[in-house]
Amino acid sequence: MSAEPKGITNPPIDDLLAVTDSKYELVIESARRARQINAYYAQLQEGLLENVGPLVTPEPNEKPLSIALREVNEGKILIREPREEDFAAPVVEDFETPEADIDLSFDTPTEQ
Repeated sequence: MSAEPKGITNPPIDDLLAVTDSKYELVIESARRARQINAYYAQLQEGLLENVGPLVTPEPNEKPLSIALREVNEGKILIREPREEDFAAPVVEDFETPEADIDLSFDTPTEQ
């Protein structure tokens, strides 16, 4: 049995908090990265590669969140402050309303 603790204590939380000013940012960004890793493994089975896989060598049966936390600890993932444009709604340009000849009223149909 190894003397090094496993799971949530590896990497140590103090090392992870040295990377960012806020434990909340650490949680949000690590969870986001874990979802990307999870999506990567799901797409790998389908032959699609739209997400980036683990940036560190995963241990056997290692969970995506543990992989994400190791990536943060090793400097592979940078945690940054959110910016205004991260929360802005996308702008839709050249949006045209189609003109429809469909009567959407709920009145009873009239005979013609």
